[in-house]
Amino acid sequence: MNRIDEHPQFGHHLSEAIADGIVIVDETGVIRHVNRRLANLTGYSREEMIDQDIDVLIPGRFRDPHVAHLSTYVAHSKSRKMGSSGNFTLQCRDGSEIDVDIALSPFEIDDKKWVTATIRDGRSQRVRERSHDDVEQRFRLAFESNMAPMMFHDHENRVIAVNDAFCLMIGRTRDELVGLDSTAYTHPEDLGITEATHDRLTSGEVSQARYVKRYLHKDGRVVVVEVFKAPARDAVGNTLYYVLSQRDITEERALTEQLSHQALHDPLTGLANRALFDDRLSQALARAARFGDLGAVLLLDLDDFKGVNDTYGHVVGDQLLRSVVQRLEEITRTSDTLCRFGGDEFLYLAEALDSPDQAHQLAQRVLRTFAQPFAVAGTFLQLGVSIGIVLWDGPGTSTTEVIQNADIALYEAKRQGKSRSVFFTANMQLNAMSRFALTQQLRHALHSGDLEMHYQPIMDLRTSEVVGFEALMRWQHAERGWVPPSVFIALAEENELILEIGLFALRESIEALTRWDTKSAHAHRPFVTVNLSLRQFHDSELVPTIANALSTSGLEPSRLILEITESVTLLEIGETLNVIERLKALGIAIALDDFGTGYSSLSYLTLLQPKIIKIDQSFVSPAHESVHNHTLLEAIVSLGRNLNMIVIAEGIETESQLERLRQMGCDLGQGHLFSRAMRIDDLKELVDENRGHWAGSNYQLRLTD
Repeated sequence: MNRIDEHPQFGHHLSEAIADGIVIVDETGVIRHVNRRLANLTGYSREEMIDQDIDVLIPGRFRDPHVAHLSTYVAHSKSRKMGSSGNFTLQCRDGSEIDVDIALSPFEIDDKKWVTATIRDGRSQRVRERSHDDVEQRFRLAFESNMAPMMFHDHENRVIAVNDAFCLMIGRTRDELVGLDSTAYTHPEDLGITEATHDRLTSGEVSQARYVKRYLHKDGRVVVVEVFKAPARDAVGNTLYYVLSQRDITEERALTEQLSHQALHDPLTGLANRALFDDRLSQALARAARFGDLGAVLLLDLDDFKGVNDTYGHVVGDQLLRSVVQRLEEITRTSDTLCRFGGDEFLYLAEALDSPDQAHQLAQRVLRTFAQPFAVAGTFLQLGVSIGIVLWDGPGTSTTEVIQNADIALYEAKRQGKSRSVFFTANMQLNAMSRFALTQQLRHALHSGDLEMHYQPIMDLRTSEVVGFEALMRWQHAERGWVPPSVFIALAEENELILEIGLFALRESIEALTRWDTKSAHAHRPFVTVNLSLRQFHDSELVPTIANALSTSGLEPSRLILEITESVTLLEIGETLNVIERLKALGIAIALDDFGTGYSSLSYLTLLQPKIIKIDQSFVSPAHESVHNHTLLEAIVSLGRNLNMIVIAEGIETESQLERLRQMGCDLGQGHLFSRAMRIDDLKELVDENRGHWAGSNYQLRLTD
């Protein structure tokens, strides 16, 4: 026998190899064959089932319908696939029941009809079906009730389904969305984002995508969303549809932009801050290095802004700054950047200039902007601005260098008289380096004892006797020699060093006065005048420091006279008068120095009421003698006498000048005609000559009344 299917045992082996249960019944429904799988499934042995009616495997409630069905089937038999006749229930030996699927296959042997029933345990299939239903139900629940906006797209990028969260997010219903693509509710500037992403997914370039776009809410609001899109595939990998999960990040994006703006902008004025300006300047310098563009930075500093804060307070000062910014923004080109550099300083970045003259024109526009007063807090405030300008047109310049050079140019503008613009030059940088080095050396000189006080005698012009001294600071530099006070005092004024130098002058002068004391109870002692700088006069520690020094030394307060200039009083008259009253309460007299050189000295005399006015040497020793000058000098002396003020003439150089002042009735004087300023030790002989009979008792009384 060459064919396996002709072997007598082939059918038996095939039946046993099948994983499903097999039962063969004759046309009367009697079981003629079962396989091992069916025996295991039902709990019967094969011997117990053979020759039994098929009803033994059918629950009693189904037997009558089954008999009718069997007779009909035998008469009109045909194959039925698994499950095509519906689900069946199989009864086991122990009475339990099993849901099964049955496939029927009729055949004939020797004119007899037979039916093979293939029986499959349906329980696992039911479980799978129920599991599938559960999964589908859970997925639908997760989709419909998800707080995250979700939607399905088809292959043409049209909406198949959306959930409630998505509808709520853009203010549209399902009916308005299903069947449409996203064009209808996408921000016009973001059209194409979804399409481009969809093309990448369909082409297989990416397996999933994440992107940000903007939708338009039905009420017109812009909604910023983060979208995650991925294909849903079948068992063999074919794309069924696309799932989109979205997140509304509108508030998050707004907060991020707000924080970013705060990090890069000044909170008071809304202008770019230093960090943003540095970035813009760095980019501008990079472009200039590549293309040779000409650019400029203008550093603006408001003149005397501190006086506004001191007079009206910081609230008004802030309002003034905002008003200044409003004017500056009106003249700022759209291509330029305006920055608040700090305090009352601003940076202006001008790019793509045609020539240096264009930068000059920008500066002139800024200056003209300040020509009109600012209306703030019910008053009009006139404010000036000084401008330092630096240009660049190629590589080799850093942001730090540009701003430093602009600052150097600004210093020069301030030095030249404020309310003007100055271009940076290389010589300015050299001068700045020299000033910095000299400032460091001055600081060292103060602490090493190289600074010292010299004293110039103040004489009674009628008797030529000494009544006091003016304390003058001197600095002999190891390499430069004598450095003029006009140089090093101006340097000290630029920083806090002036306060240290001023305190040094006060202490040294008080020490000198104590050395010139006499034991005679009736002798009059000399006074010393000490110059106060603007910053020193307005230092909150000035009055307490002087009071402590007088208390420690035991010095009579009337012997210490403090000289102030008109520039000191002009800064803030209210504060000035307050300080003067506190000094007068200590018993200290005030002298108004350089009288006659300021434009408002006469009006200030009635407010300040100084004990002494010192006539500037430009009136005493003019470069060119004239009747006009003589008349002015005589008027100043007469004014002082009529106001019962002591008048001191400075810079007396000749006998004729001395005689003229005597004839005018001037009280006191000083100058090289009498003596230059000397160290305290060099004055010993002069002091000894006058010890015990100091002149000027009349002046002492006038200083203390």
